[in-house]
Amino acid sequence: MRCTLYATLMIEWKISQTPIPYPRAMTEMEQRARDIRDHGEAEMIWLLEHPACYTAGTSAREIDLIDHNKYPVYQTGRGGQYTYHGPGQRIAYVIMDIQKRGINIRDYVCKLEKWIITALGKIGIRGELRDGRIGVWVAHDGTESKIAALGVRVSRGVAFHGLSININPDLADFQGIIPCGISQYGVTSIAALGKRESMTDVDKILQQTFDEIFIPISTGCDIIGA
Repeated sequence: MRCTLYATLMIEWKISQTPIPYPRAMTEMEQRARDIRDHGEAEMIWLLEHPACYTAGTSAREIDLIDHNKYPVYQTGRGGQYTYHGPGQRIAYVIMDIQKRGINIRDYVCKLEKWIITALGKIGIRGELRDGRIGVWVAHDGTESKIAALGVRVSRGVAFHGLSININPDLADFQGIIPCGISQYGVTSIAALGKRESMTDVDKILQQTFDEIFIPISTGCDIIGA
């Protein structure tokens, strides 16, 4: 008789009910990445909000920080430029062993983009990609606006940081920066597009659609016996 045993990579979902200060989130996320890499800890997706702040990726230009005094500014090791985080925006930090999953960084970013677009589609919003413009965009009222951003870092095969989706933030808070260095287009949100999904609704959709994109992988071994 031939049977196959499979071991599936486990993912922990963590949802924070109150805003998490950015420095604390970075410390906890980086520690989890080390634990995954060095001790085989489970991968984790952390859904949270931050108190209002601006963050600078590795490609951030000082000229794109318009208001130095509006909110705290944090340097971060993720890719990308300046972005805003604050109440009404869902952050999804994805701490994943892409080396073990056999995913290169380009494919990983593509999967994150597809995850956002799939989740937005469940809400009735058509998210799209644009050459030369990072993030997920929505065409409306004769223009285009960004509804979701992403930035990642990979260390020794483990990816962390992740993505943000604007649910109902104060869009005026983006005016303190040039988001991702792109001044020709604005930002929008799920609420601004006339949808009424709550943070809890979006969390459920993200969980439901995750496996459509990041199919659980298994490693198999055949056992031969009577």
